[in-house]
Amino acid sequence: MANYSRVLLSGSTSGRPIKVAATATPGTTLHTAVAGAASFDEVYLWVTNTDTSDRTLTVEFGGTTNPDDLIVKALTIPKSSPPIPVVTGQVLNGGLVCRAFASSANVLLISGYVNRIA
Repeated sequence: MANYSRVLLSGSTSGRPIKVAATATPGTTLHTAVAGAASFDEVYLWVTNTDTSDRTLTVEFGGTTNPDDLIVKALTIPKSSPPIPVVTGQVLNGGLVCRAFASSANVLLISGYVNRIA
């Protein structure tokens, strides 16, 4: 039987939102997935725009190749938005990294968690 546990994003400090500082690839690290092929991480991400202008978000999922690794590409996030779901349970493993970049630094905040299944 598989073991299931909820874990914080590895790029987060104590579960706090992660500021998207990068404005180009490679993006700000959000989470590094579990190593190996036998276990996997089910990733959930929400984005909040704290700016007074709309901004775009790109999420790189496991790599940085366009379009292969872009699970979210240049999605417009409205100004002063509440948390908006952007990744809803897609899986990653093999120690691959989930990253994000935005059209402006330090105004988009990513929060979320991972369901680790081993």
